Amino acid sequence: MSVDAPAGEALPTPATFVSGLSATRPLLALAPMQEITDGAFWALVHRYGGADVYWTEYFRVQAESTPERRILDAIRGNATGRPVVAQMIGNDIAGLVRTARVLEREGVAAVDLNLGCPAPVVYRKCAGGGLLREPARIDAILGALRDALTIPFTVKTRLGFASVDEFEPLLAIFARHGLDALTVHARTVAQLYRLPVHYAFIRRAVDVMPCPVIANGHVHSAAQAAEVLVATGAHGLMIGRAAIRSPWLFAQIRQQLAGEAVTLPTGRDVLAYVRALWASQDVPGRPERNHCERMKKFMNYLGEGVPGPFLHQIRRAATAAEFDAICREHLDHGEPLALAPIDTAALVPAPLPA
Repeated sequence: MSVDAPAGEALPTPATFVSGLSATRPLLALAPMQEITDGAFWALVHRYGGADVYWTEYFRVQAESTPERRILDAIRGNATGRPVVAQMIGNDIAGLVRTARVLEREGVAAVDLNLGCPAPVVYRKCAGGGLLREPARIDAILGALRDALTIPFTVKTRLGFASVDEFEPLLAIFARHGLDALTVHARTVAQLYRLPVHYAFIRRAVDVMPCPVIANGHVHSAAQAAEVLVATGAHGLMIGRAAIRSPWLFAQIRQQLAGEAVTLPTGRDVLAYVRALWASQDVPGRPERNHCERMKKFMNYLGEGVPGPFLHQIRRAATAAEFDAICREHLDHGEPLALAPIDTAALVPAPLPA
């Protein structure tokens, strides 16, 4: 079951995606997930309705770095027809300014700074979520980037490094730098992806920030997405892991918000998606076992929504034949699948960078 973009509906363009945050319907964004949200995945998600805006994987910025070619290729080859926001991660001000100016020339809709990645290899270098421990450095970075850019400049943040009490001082910093949008992942860095998600702090950001705010964190179904929008007052939603599990989610949220019945995929629809995902991630010359391992990055999340021992079995597949046989065993049926997390308290996967 593929889903076309809503008929007759004007979608945000690279020049107007920020104004789209104030439109009548909330903007839906695909979150940046390292080694996941490449151009091939954007194109695949787009076949099922897709996001309004796609965030890139983060560009790693250091004093002498240049933007990664594979991420630039995703921007240049964007086949969705929808805006792309280029995300950077790092703490070197000169390097961030230099990279932002390069990305600006690539025609992206905005440049975004990552202040949320919870991976230890990142935060220990005082980048991503690690920067939340150094508000003064954040202040300096935001000022330099705002001065350097003529296109929209946005930030994606968590609530703090160790405590939600860190969020209020951070909001004061964000508010004085003319951001065009702020995405709030309503967990701390220390939480990784554990529950609870503190949505009340997104409401606080909406109340005090002079720019639109996008809500992020454990949005996993159309009904729950609508509840998050009401509870937070956010101008949009950013969805990550749930979009891996169900690329139908963006279309389902639009149905929910329009008061329509939400269409669920059947098992065979999900099987077709897995096979399309396999094909989209195929690299000539890659050993079959390595391709299986690559696919498990995606299956770790899709498996949260498939009943039975599917996830346990698929994690042990070593060949294409084994992989497909397991998928057929569990998905070759006509019953609808909600693809919501079966047990969100117990199923906490290894973290992806925010």
